[in-house]
Amino acid sequence: MPLLDYFLKRPPLQHDDMFHFERLYSSILGREKPIELDYELSAPKWMFLCYLCETKNVVLHGSANPSILEFEPRQSNDVNEFGNRRAVYAASDGIWPMYFAIVNRERISLLLNSCFGIRQENGAATDYYYYFSVDQDALLHDPWRNGTIYILPRDTFEQQEPLQRQGMRLDSTQWASPIAVKPLAKLVVTPDDFPFKQQMNGHDPQLIAERSRRNPEGFPWRD
Repeated sequence: MPLLDYFLKRPPLQHDDMFHFERLYSSILGREKPIELDYELSAPKWMFLCYLCETKNVVLHGSANPSILEFEPRQSNDVNEFGNRRAVYAASDGIWPMYFAIVNRERISLLLNSCFGIRQENGAATDYYYYFSVDQDALLHDPWRNGTIYILPRDTFEQQEPLQRQGMRLDSTQWASPIAVKPLAKLVVTPDDFPFKQQMNGHDPQLIAERSRRNPEGFPWRD
């Protein structure tokens, strides 16, 4: 099956909201301590967060912890070399980190997810695609929670190199910083803020572990 058949495409951003996004972003600037954004805009939160990633020098991190003042590098566990090192990880996308914020990890043993961009043929824009999955047993029991998206300065982060899959160049939205990072601001999100909750896939963790060992490049290991 073609790779993109597995993935969800990001809906377009609404340009009518840009003025309000800019005004909200300006409330972050020039502060000594991170603030919690009071989000009262009509546009979905994911649109605001995607707008920030595309227009500002920031990346995003999703967490269940609402009280992080500084992110310390931690050793990750990933089949991909870039994602398997000691670092602070973040994303240049507004939807992907929401998954990590709203999934209740106490109920889930294996997170399976991806986000990448494919530049359109005319080079004018990038289309973003996603894959989200949780343990199939947990999916039946509402494995969600409220979470927090942290807005981080991008200065110390490096972006993962593009990947090649089935003849396509996939631009990664994963970034890593080898040093500690203090957030600029944070935004509370709920499961209903996540635009793809109803399209969440379910997987068998043992089967995925077996398939990924046999073929590390075979994400999402559907067959």
